[in-house]
Amino acid sequence: MRILITLLLLALAFSTFAQSKKKRRRSANTEQNAPTTLEPGEEPYYPKKEYGPKKSRKSRKKGGGPTYESQDEFEARMRETVKTIRKNEKNLMKPQYTNPMYFGHKRPPKKRPPGKMKYCKVCGIRH
Repeated sequence: MRILITLLLLALAFSTFAQSKKKRRRSANTEQNAPTTLEPGEEPYYPKKEYGPKKSRKSRKKGGGPTYESQDEFEARMRETVKTIRKNEKNLMKPQYTNPMYFGHKRPPKKRPPGKMKYCKVCGIRH
């Protein structure tokens, strides 16, 4: 009986000792000068960013308006975008996109009997 009481008191003493160390560690990490993610400290690989208006990098010409080259580039870009839009509209007229029997497939899926149906990875339906 004495051995059991002695072991219980030792376990209680060790548990309180172990808990007191954790409290000491926690108080050491909460210093005011400790680096955090918001204020990483005086390390050279964490540059501080200055927020404010940026300086203009463009140098203005006397005329200040658009040049012929920029107008030509703009018109070429617009022609390309119109071309791609028309091409996309033409592709959407294919039966793959208009016919509901295709279920998003390139070709209509096979119709199997109920016992032989397979799960389709494309549309998530058994057919």
